[in-house]
Amino acid sequence: MPLRCPFLLIVSLVAATVLATAKQASTDGAFATGQQRNLFAELLGKSNAEVQVKIDTAWQQLFYGDDSSQRLMYPVAGDMAYIADIGNGDVRSEGMSYGMMIAVQLDKRAEFDRLWKWAKAHMYHADGPRRGYFAWQCRFDGTQIDPGSASDGEEWFAMTLLFAANRWAPKPGGIDYAAEAQALLDAMRRGNRGGGITPIFNLEHKQVVFAPTVTDNGYTDPSYHLPAYYELWARWDRTEEGRSFWAACAKESRTFFHRAAHPKTGLMPEYSRFDGTPFSGEKGDFRYDAWRTLANVAVDHAWFATDPWQLEQSNRVLGFLNSQGRFIADRYTLDGKSISTDDSIGLFAMAAVAGLAADPELARPFVKQLWDAPIPSGQWRYYNGLLYFIGLLEASGRFQIHSPAVAK
Repeated sequence: MPLRCPFLLIVSLVAATVLATAKQASTDGAFATGQQRNLFAELLGKSNAEVQVKIDTAWQQLFYGDDSSQRLMYPVAGDMAYIADIGNGDVRSEGMSYGMMIAVQLDKRAEFDRLWKWAKAHMYHADGPRRGYFAWQCRFDGTQIDPGSASDGEEWFAMTLLFAANRWAPKPGGIDYAAEAQALLDAMRRGNRGGGITPIFNLEHKQVVFAPTVTDNGYTDPSYHLPAYYELWARWDRTEEGRSFWAACAKESRTFFHRAAHPKTGLMPEYSRFDGTPFSGEKGDFRYDAWRTLANVAVDHAWFATDPWQLEQSNRVLGFLNSQGRFIADRYTLDGKSISTDDSIGLFAMAAVAGLAADPELARPFVKQLWDAPIPSGQWRYYNGLLYFIGLLEASGRFQIHSPAVAK
């Protein structure tokens, strides 16, 4: 019997290793296994070196590119920086926290610190009913436009700070990331604020609210639900009460997704009641915010793999998007009727991330589209650019869980 070709044998072994790793990560979750899937390698055959070049190029352009057409991060005096929404001419807590997450995932401590210093200097409420929260919208000079909070900003700030505390050793006189994170975890569930301001999480329903005011805390934004983050907070919060609360929130958010997702298309609305019932009108449609629900479900599966429904859901929503043919609109009614003539790399990026919990053949077109897409530039590069970059990190396995045990 002739010997098998050594090259083919090596290829077969590599393929088997990749498939085995993917299967184990899918079964147990990266928190248990320490293994993060790389969809670009699994589905497109890209090397680690190719993926690193793609990520480095995105970092250089979106954080240090041309001032007028490419970059999102703008340094200012005081060793600070902000992430600019160029199209709307403002700075948002969403963008600041996303920028910090990208920085901590890429081990960019200087940029992380600059962004956090700007947020604390200009967005943070040190006292009053909003104490511990952040204004969601400021001008480029730091003046607050709206002092209210968009709840996802606080959530992402808290997660980035915990990762920073676990990844980077303290510096004398530097930022106490762990203390800042704990203060935010406490603030988000703190009641009895007065002045019409409420906790960022509804304490009865154990769900994140659209905004922490008496008029906006009775409903939610499905894209603000981040059960993978709550699961980590349930382990890392310093208080027993906090750990118990976040564990309940993780469980509730996973169940909420079942109710919010359309049973045929898998699409979720921008706003909904706590029971998953969508708002009437356009906010009950699958629109810009809701793109992120595809990633939120899949990342939770990739990290913890506690709910088999997440596999069904990711297949369902990617199956729907694939059924649209060559053109996939960026907005739909929940039952799948297109309400837009535009498409968007932001949606494709989140669909690629959904591949972490979907069948390979459903995921591959979106993973390829994300890989092939140019880095967003121009007037509307803010939201698309951030989702593009986060999608690159999540789909490539570079969106890591930085646990306390790996602090250095």
